[in-house]
Amino acid sequence: MAGFGDATAVARVGEGRYEIDLDPDFGFAEAINGGYLMAVLARAAVDACPHAHPVSTATHFLRVAQPGRAEIHVDVRKAGRTAATALVSLVQGDRPVVDALITLGTLDPGAAPTYLGAPPAPELPAVEECLDFAGGQSDRGFAQHVDLRFDKATMGWLDGAPSGRPELRGWFRLRDGYAPDPFALALAVDAMPPVALNAGARGWSPTVELTWHLRALPAPGWLALHGSGRMVADGWFDEEVEVWDSAGRLVAQSRQIARLGRGGA
Repeated sequence: MAGFGDATAVARVGEGRYEIDLDPDFGFAEAINGGYLMAVLARAAVDACPHAHPVSTATHFLRVAQPGRAEIHVDVRKAGRTAATALVSLVQGDRPVVDALITLGTLDPGAAPTYLGAPPAPELPAVEECLDFAGGQSDRGFAQHVDLRFDKATMGWLDGAPSGRPELRGWFRLRDGYAPDPFALALAVDAMPPVALNAGARGWSPTVELTWHLRALPAPGWLALHGSGRMVADGWFDEEVEVWDSAGRLVAQSRQIARLGRGGA
């Protein structure tokens, strides 16, 4: 089993050209996880650009990515002193599968955050009091890589009793001991089940567009996730995710628009 670092490593094969074998275990029956794909694209962008961190990533999921070989094309649109921007495409079978516009910078690991008021970190029960979503199946698929522990108060949909509020809260870490970094955060913002499940949705809900922002370099340890949405309507729903590190700092934010799973809400 490849760890997260190896599973997201890209090989440079030319100017702005990379290759990777997409790991099937970072996905589900229907598709490779979008956060894993964003981590892969970010690694290529960082290699091609003069800055170390993907500060803003706007991703369009055009088709379902398949496990196995893929190409990554990086078109650097700007390479400035404080920021660089690249259009990055994942290609399979000569067709674009994912397009992302990534802006990169180099963040100061010692920067102290400033909030308007008290840090609004999500309240979560202790890890040991949360639901292990793997359900004893941590030796296969996505769960063999990603350790997710959920606030039971947001998991009523599992028992057919959704809360009616599009919301999920939980803890996140990688099982192989990979320390949190910007690439792990790309995975974290898209690691939870869809918040629309608590509004009565069913089945796989494909993301159409997801934008995420890197706000700080994360400290080691568990990451706290808080996912929420505002509206489910006409086959579409929105989802926002905040990621907080073990030092109590907001380290990533995301917002996506997605389609409801078959069966709807």
